[in-house]
Amino acid sequence: MAGFVFNDAMMKSLSGEVPLFQAIFVRGLFASALIIAFAWARGALNLRIPRPDRPRVGLRLFSEVLSTCFFLTALYNMPLANAVAIIQAATLSVALCAALFLGEQVGWRRYLAISVGFVGVLLIVRPGSDGFNIYALAALAAVCSITMRDLVTRRFSRSVPGLTVTVLTSLTITTMGGIAMLFIQTVPITWEHLAVLGGGSVFLLVGYYAGVEAMRIGEVGAVSPFRYTNLIWALILGFAIFGEIPDGLTFAGAAIIVCSGLYTLHRERVRKET
Repeated sequence: MAGFVFNDAMMKSLSGEVPLFQAIFVRGLFASALIIAFAWARGALNLRIPRPDRPRVGLRLFSEVLSTCFFLTALYNMPLANAVAIIQAATLSVALCAALFLGEQVGWRRYLAISVGFVGVLLIVRPGSDGFNIYALAALAAVCSITMRDLVTRRFSRSVPGLTVTVLTSLTITTMGGIAMLFIQTVPITWEHLAVLGGGSVFLLVGYYAGVEAMRIGEVGAVSPFRYTNLIWALILGFAIFGEIPDGLTFAGAAIIVCSGLYTLHRERVRKET
């Protein structure tokens, strides 16, 4: 989680210097090279997808592109902790949509926790207030895109290699950034920019590798709650790097989202054990 948030902070640090899609493209070049090298070193560099899963993988790639664009747009223009806090609602959204569209069983306690969690989102977004703007909507759109991505991923067969999807995702997002660059005003990339974007790519790989190993070694129910530690990292880095101090309502909303998400994970674990 620290790896992912450090990457977010490094991308945000370039918001006033490098256009978004140019940053996505350059970071994507670094990230794709690192992920491909990582997959090759593990003997898992295989880009073949079973035919029945190809439409699902295609939809997942489309969802990933949308979530990247929406989240980084929000990140470029919002306090780091606010953007990360809103994204935490994706866990609740996935649980709700899995019940509605995939037939997964969700009891009244989880429905209640999900509802309370969305109240926390409203405390951060605050529709109708002076602080509400299109960038808050972009963060919410990222939540919707992540939800679609995760629901599609749940429908993959076991024969779909995880590293293959990761490589294809990185290549797709990089390609999207390169195409978008044709329609925007770009800037000269300095060595400092390259260092920041390259560093962000390294943190992305660290986050991915650590997450995979954690899921491989530990139980899902024990590892999953740690996803909320990225909010702690976002608060620390937001203050240390950007001087951002969230207000009381943002803190309250973030706390509600985290507590609701942790309770939802707890109830899911109880359901599986029974």
